[in-house]
Amino acid sequence: MFTHFTKEEKAIHYPEDRRAIIAIKPYMLIIFGIIVFGLIAAAWLQYLLIGLPENPSLFSYSKAPEFPKGFPMWINLSHWVNFFFLVLIIRSGLSILVDHPRLYWNNGCAPETNWIRFTPLKKPKDKSWTAKEDARYISPLAALPGYRHSIGIARSWHFLTVPFFVLNGVVFIILLFCTNQWQRLVPVSWKIIPDAWNVFVRYATLNIPTEPNGFYHYNALQQISYFGVIFILAPLAMLTGMAMSPAIENRFHWFQKLFGNRQSARSIHFLVMLAYVVFIIIHVVLISATGLVRNMNHIVLGTDNTRSLFGLYIAIVIIAITIGFCFLAHWLSWNKQRLLQHLDAAVNGNLWRITLNRFKPKAYYKKKDITSYFWPNGKIPNSEEWKKLAENNFKDYKLKIGGLVENPVELSLEELINLEKEQSITMHHCIQGWSGIAEWGGIPISRIVDLVKPHPSVTTVAFYSFGEGLYGGFYYDTNTLDNCLKPQSILAWEMNYEPLSHIHGAPLRLRIENQLGYKMVKWISSIEFLKTYKVLGKGQGGKNEDDEYFNLLADT
Repeated sequence: MFTHFTKEEKAIHYPEDRRAIIAIKPYMLIIFGIIVFGLIAAAWLQYLLIGLPENPSLFSYSKAPEFPKGFPMWINLSHWVNFFFLVLIIRSGLSILVDHPRLYWNNGCAPETNWIRFTPLKKPKDKSWTAKEDARYISPLAALPGYRHSIGIARSWHFLTVPFFVLNGVVFIILLFCTNQWQRLVPVSWKIIPDAWNVFVRYATLNIPTEPNGFYHYNALQQISYFGVIFILAPLAMLTGMAMSPAIENRFHWFQKLFGNRQSARSIHFLVMLAYVVFIIIHVVLISATGLVRNMNHIVLGTDNTRSLFGLYIAIVIIAITIGFCFLAHWLSWNKQRLLQHLDAAVNGNLWRITLNRFKPKAYYKKKDITSYFWPNGKIPNSEEWKKLAENNFKDYKLKIGGLVENPVELSLEELINLEKEQSITMHHCIQGWSGIAEWGGIPISRIVDLVKPHPSVTTVAFYSFGEGLYGGFYYDTNTLDNCLKPQSILAWEMNYEPLSHIHGAPLRLRIENQLGYKMVKWISSIEFLKTYKVLGKGQGGKNEDDEYFNLLADT
């Protein structure tokens, strides 16, 4: 599936080192082992000491006089639509995951604290190692769009798919409770728990229980499994995804605490994905083992026919269409990237603009919350101008501020410091997935705005960097004037009560706390007030937006 890359793109997307590994910390292996093998061991212990439990497979837990029989067409359609979108969500999620191939239970994300990593590399101790360098390659056969550093396109697929996945689920739930079909899935008696355990004991000890005809009802373990997938996994996936939004986290700090912290939410989000994959595998195996033809007629045609192959043929066609779309999605990912970016903006960008982007960050973190590690990212400037300024500790630095303003100015670092200082402790959210909490000291952008007096037509503020983009060329990004005026939006010269280090953005870096990290330009050289972002670069609003197809708004 190798696609056409330029020499520069090939070096980034298709690196020589494409090794893959799954390295899990021993304590997590012990926890997983206790959960999985502990249950199996308990089942075998019961079987050896007490014997097989009574077969509860044919029990029904509904007290309703008319238990639902058969599958109406809306259930069948919802099932296959759900399958289609879930495939896209999982595959695009894998591409997002490997851009920061580590998972943590803490907000600091120090490399040695990950509980699982998907990279064979350990952070070198003798040199700087950025989050960009830590990203890994993944095959496009497994992920969408795959390769390395394709998170911009992957997020377009992820966020284009999620709304329709959610919509399908909402319609399904509404119809479920508007009919008697809810009785198939929702337990009405606590007796389902011991009965589900009895079914599990039979499976675990290879004494396969008598399978009920799913056209009429499920066994206890099936019912509780389907209930969990629909009413626990799906909401958990959505809520943990929301907990990773900088706009939500920096306004409603209690939300991420529902899952422990931001990184715990990311880890749980991954485990939910893993649970979906495991469920799908077991689901397909059991459907095949317990009467493939009959089961396909159930979920495709809504009939209880054991002989007709029509349902199976249609199911094969649906699966083939899904696989075919995956190949089409791969082609679109590398030939129509801008189209995907614009579709994502049309669907989600407008939605975020009227919802998440309205949230104003609120101070929450204290000095004790500052994390001991903060991943560096981006290329340290290679320009002679920046190097000379750095050699002199930026004493000769002048920040140029112009564009559509009444009072363009050039200010030294000392002059900026003397104007005004604001301090805040905030969480940084990188688009790659890592986070860190730090103190930032600098001048509020609102003070800059008051000083230069932008024209009424200004909607956009562009921040230019001494650094370069991923494929070269000067780095820049834009933010709306409205976001620049929100609380905690500052030009920072201080990090953790010390002057900014070179690797973290000296002499100035931007902090706008309702946005992802790539919007917060480091090594700032100048600022320009504009009527629109479309006049810069390729007209997408930033270097990452131009070249890597990132979102213009980065609220989530």
